[in-house]
Amino acid sequence: MPRNSILTAAPQERALLLGLDQERSDELFSAEESLTELGQLADTAKLTLVGSAMQKRKRPVTDSYFGDGKVKQWQQWIQSQRVGVVVVDAELKPRQQRTLEQRWQTKVIDRTTLILDIFAQRARSSAAQLQIELAQLDYLLPRLTRLWQHFGQQKGGIGLRGPGETQLEVDRRRNRQRAGQIRKRLKKVSSHRQLHRNLRQSIPAPVLSLVGYTNAGKSTLFNQLTHAAVLAEDQLFATLDPTTRQLRLPNKQTALLTDTVGFIQKLPHSLINAFHATMEEVTQATVLLHVVDASHPKAPEMVQAVQSVLQEIKADQLPQILVANKVDQGFTLRWKGFAKKFAVPVCAVSALDGSGIDQLLTCIQSQLHAFRHDLNLFVPHQQGDVLAELMSSGTLAVQTADARGVCLQGWLDAAMADKFRSFVQEPGR
Repeated sequence: MPRNSILTAAPQERALLLGLDQERSDELFSAEESLTELGQLADTAKLTLVGSAMQKRKRPVTDSYFGDGKVKQWQQWIQSQRVGVVVVDAELKPRQQRTLEQRWQTKVIDRTTLILDIFAQRARSSAAQLQIELAQLDYLLPRLTRLWQHFGQQKGGIGLRGPGETQLEVDRRRNRQRAGQIRKRLKKVSSHRQLHRNLRQSIPAPVLSLVGYTNAGKSTLFNQLTHAAVLAEDQLFATLDPTTRQLRLPNKQTALLTDTVGFIQKLPHSLINAFHATMEEVTQATVLLHVVDASHPKAPEMVQAVQSVLQEIKADQLPQILVANKVDQGFTLRWKGFAKKFAVPVCAVSALDGSGIDQLLTCIQSQLHAFRHDLNLFVPHQQGDVLAELMSSGTLAVQTADARGVCLQGWLDAAMADKFRSFVQEPGR
């Protein structure tokens, strides 16, 4: 567990979910659908749900987010049901959070806090723990007033002019110092991962990154394609750390496949910023495999939510293949219409039983074909290491050989074509 983590999900903690329906037409998900997803998040965080409720308002109340009548009504419900934590389906302002806790005399958290807590529970590697802690520190900084009831107490010392710093000021300073330390360590993580990418590029191979809405089946598909044993659970955010394995395509070409963290609507910006080192794995990909649960009634909205995050990390212009997963559970009618409009190749698969995997591999191969360079190469016998590396690509064949060397013909991807450009010869020579 990262230091300074926000503990919200003690075992069997009784939770009430509350939302505000502003009837906005620009939202991808309706208020009811968003509240349902909040319930899935609460279940992932191991909270015991006692109920959920919604208020319809055009805009939130400045002080308490909800209207005064609903605040009073829900107060009785909270007391009678012995609710330990109220989860609000929004990102509350510190003032709103403080007011609701005072009115209801119980802990109040928002959607962002809940997501941060789930990430904290699932963080295993030191890099993931650092990224979560940084996101929590950034989130806590404007909310420290709420956490310290004694912030007005002054403490000074001999030789100090004036009353000294308040406890709140001390905590803010420590928060910023710790955040600064973490950012420095995460820069080293980013540099370390860049070193690994450089090593991978020394033996050039295309990189495929799995992206998609959380619980779309990315890790299951990753295991199906690479025969790995990555954790794959029917829960939100089962994967936090990127994992890379080799993938062999039908034409014997080798690619690298990376499994990444899942996205979600209303993904906290602090998480996107903190997970910059992880998101770099997405931005460096040759092709994105955008996995979507095609059986879900909100599949089109999930695709758009992922596209929004990809746009934010400047990865939306990368080539994509839309992988319609869970087809064993059936396509939705809305999804069929949407898939035709999506201007990328679409492959229907079931990562669970393996159906459609061969077609997906062929589709990946076709996409990578756009990056291929048809070449004629001549390699002298003295450079046997070069010849061995070229032959290992699986895309070149020996045409002729003489006393001087070997002529090869076939194709290479862009990275390898650049690396061996000096061995290129004109056709017919």
